Amino acid sequence: MWRAGRAGCFPPPATGVRIMILIHEAMNRGHTDMGWLNSFHTFSFGGFQDPTRMGYAALRVINEDRIVPGSGFGEHAHSNMDILTIVLSGRLRHQDTLGNVTTMAPGEIQLMSAGSGIRHSEMNASDKDPAHFLQIWLIPDSSGGAPGYQQAPLPESETAQHWTLIAGGPAAGAPLRLNSDSRVLIAAAREGTRTDVPVRPGRKTFLQVIEGLAEVDGERLGAGDGVQIGDEAMGDLAWITQGRALLFDMRG
Repeated sequence: MWRAGRAGCFPPPATGVRIMILIHEAMNRGHTDMGWLNSFHTFSFGGFQDPTRMGYAALRVINEDRIVPGSGFGEHAHSNMDILTIVLSGRLRHQDTLGNVTTMAPGEIQLMSAGSGIRHSEMNASDKDPAHFLQIWLIPDSSGGAPGYQQAPLPESETAQHWTLIAGGPAAGAPLRLNSDSRVLIAAAREGTRTDVPVRPGRKTFLQVIEGLAEVDGERLGAGDGVQIGDEAMGDLAWITQGRALLFDMRG
């Protein structure tokens, strides 16, 4: 496995060697601190720009955001992107130009398909508690189309100890429908258990640890770490603590 720093891989691979598994370390993510917003970026975003970290397959953004009480993102525009939001703690208030006004709490996932264009705001719904959430952007297979909004509960930890589908393309039969040939799965593991990491031929896979500590192939992974996987098989996650992870299965 190679580990990704702020300027690609460290140590760098030998000339002509193809990187099959690459760890994106939490501590080497891009960072934005605006006072009201504290955000970490797995891939290039905003002021953090690294040409070697512009996303992976359809996966363009994984941001881990914390917003102070009473603040948030004012109304702004998006287009041609599927945007998933998972609240980890606190509450997040969403409002968009389709007329949706919702408050999200931990245990829920939201999908906003920007399509040809949509405007929305995301505000901390509390005046005393911070909001902590993941925002994930996936590139659709085609541009344009009508924007849309979906929201669903995440599976309970007891029923998601193995990979459970939470979002997918039109044929996936997932709770949330993406506009790409992609699947997003979640697993909630108990301490001392193992979680396999399925890699399908001709596909690209990305693993993101949400919480907890695990070991795989002699490497330790913690909250905020990501693993970019090509065609090479990867060992099971051996959970040192209780934890949760996301798996992205995408067209190669």
